[in-house]
Amino acid sequence: MAAARAASDKKARDILVLDMREVFLLTDYFVICSGGTDRQVGAIQEAVEERLRELGVKPVRREGEQHRKWVLLDYLDFVVHIFRQEEREYYEIERLWKDAPLVDWGGDETGEVREETREAQAQ
Repeated sequence: MAAARAASDKKARDILVLDMREVFLLTDYFVICSGGTDRQVGAIQEAVEERLRELGVKPVRREGEQHRKWVLLDYLDFVVHIFRQEEREYYEIERLWKDAPLVDWGGDETGEVREETREAQAQ
């Protein structure tokens, strides 16, 4: 998925792509990632938007741009969540959606999470 790869290019951490089709009616996928600072969250956001714009896709809604603690980019078929690490740990969004299967998006060893580690991630 292009959004996950763009986030990986900006050194986003713990990149997950969740298949939401069976557990959530409003979108097909969640892309979830973390940045260590507000500045990195902003850089990840810019990279994701730029990569998808090149593919002719623009978000229909953006939230959290001003504070850059949790940026949400809504592309209708998928939603990108870019967290600052502290906020991600606090909200535990992947735990909330623990029933959603992981998608192997083809990331590198720092971003890719395989199905067999999903249970460990949720705990």
